[in-house]
Amino acid sequence: MPEPAPPPTQPKNAIVILLDSLNRHMLGAYGGTEFLTPNLDRFANRALRFEKHYSGSLPCMPARHDMLCGSLDFLWRPWGSVEIWERTITSYLREAGVTTMLISDHPHLFETGGENYHTEFTAWDYERGHEGDPWKTRPDTSWLGAPPMGRAQMPYDNSRGYFRGEADFPGPRTMAAAARWLDDNAGYHDRFLLFVDEFDPHEPFDTPDEYALMYDDSWQGPHLIWPPYVSGAIAAGVLTERQAHQLRACYGGKLTMIDAWFGRVLDTIERNGMWDDTAVIVCTDHGHYLGEKDIWGKPNVPIYETLGHIPLMVSWPGVEPGATTALSTNVDIFATLADLFGADVKHRTHGKSLIPVIRGEVSSVRDHALSGVWGREVHLIDETSKYARAPIGDNAPISMWSNRWSTMPITSRPKLRLPLPDDRAFLDRMPGSKVPVIRQPFVQGDRLPFWALGPFSGNHLYDLYNDPSEDENRAGEHRERESADRLRAALIEIEAPDDQLARLGLQ
Repeated sequence: MPEPAPPPTQPKNAIVILLDSLNRHMLGAYGGTEFLTPNLDRFANRALRFEKHYSGSLPCMPARHDMLCGSLDFLWRPWGSVEIWERTITSYLREAGVTTMLISDHPHLFETGGENYHTEFTAWDYERGHEGDPWKTRPDTSWLGAPPMGRAQMPYDNSRGYFRGEADFPGPRTMAAAARWLDDNAGYHDRFLLFVDEFDPHEPFDTPDEYALMYDDSWQGPHLIWPPYVSGAIAAGVLTERQAHQLRACYGGKLTMIDAWFGRVLDTIERNGMWDDTAVIVCTDHGHYLGEKDIWGKPNVPIYETLGHIPLMVSWPGVEPGATTALSTNVDIFATLADLFGADVKHRTHGKSLIPVIRGEVSSVRDHALSGVWGREVHLIDETSKYARAPIGDNAPISMWSNRWSTMPITSRPKLRLPLPDDRAFLDRMPGSKVPVIRQPFVQGDRLPFWALGPFSGNHLYDLYNDPSEDENRAGEHRERESADRLRAALIEIEAPDDQLARLGLQ
């Protein structure tokens, strides 16, 4: 009889590579054929592919809070840095003697509202010049720019002319820096976590012509690299069919470019013999609408599969490549890293370690996942369905809970600020914490953060097993009552704010 396969081993190290706005349905490993992703597919051939992985808190910084702090963010606040009652995974790993390194070109990590996620890493490297990064104070006039598609001036317009070749773009520089760090540090540390937070293929979908023309070689003039954030763009005349094709092709070009540089990181892992003692996790924060249902960007609509159903692939020493249908979400990445390194986590978290799934010991670790953007629909996802519950009537009451009062800065609107707490604010307690937290109620007529602005299209209920493209909304049928009851129970289980239940009509 053949010898049984050796049991999986516990890795010494971990590498997490987060590619922002990575569309699951466009990767070859998940059946995509539109764009080339040979290196992500190469990685998938040695990894466990999660088929039912979902975003939790959206968008960018809330998703990173899920991964780095391990607790859902979107039910309590719209966007912010690490709160004083919680700690990042890197803080716990520092206590455990694990070396941690951040390499990133993600601008939101280094601005108000995201500024202290990096501070507990042993070291960090910021590759400058992506999207809203205020890197240069004047443009290089040799670059003529690109059509704005309704957007205002961005810091990228000043930075772009300084990228002379492919290797100068922030994404390639980030991947090259990650490869160098691995070459320089392989075998030196007893245990390490390398976290690569790569902003590509997020907009601007700007690449050298080799990639910009790869999927649309008949386009004339400056490439369209800034997608509008709108639902019904073609129907409303915001985009023509030809412009829509160009935008999607430019996303594909950027996806293929960052895939090529990701391949260099894989080569470095191979060259240094790291596969035998290192877990490698490839993930994302969310997807990106590129015309699916005529939606573009990340506008105020329910979280359809394009945006919320995301890739997760894990290479683990001793684990055979394959696929799992275990339901998972981004807070589970924190829990998995804590489990891997034996971290003693003391604050309230919402994740489940995926190591038992990875090792084949169990088939699942959760039966549902919660997902959403603060002030918008709350989504309950299970093995076969998705329920998006919208506010009843006015989008109120709702509150923000935070001791770090901030939201996402918008470069074109420097005077836009989150309204400060007023005399309605009071001190409350976060679940699992005795630290007082400012709780600011909002009611109809208050100036809410832009995330919570309408319109809303009512409740949505989809049978993902029989209707994966979410064409038939089953809300209003008898089955919705069961979904509503399960959502209410899930919110109560994590001690979600009571006003969330009230605004959703789930009291």
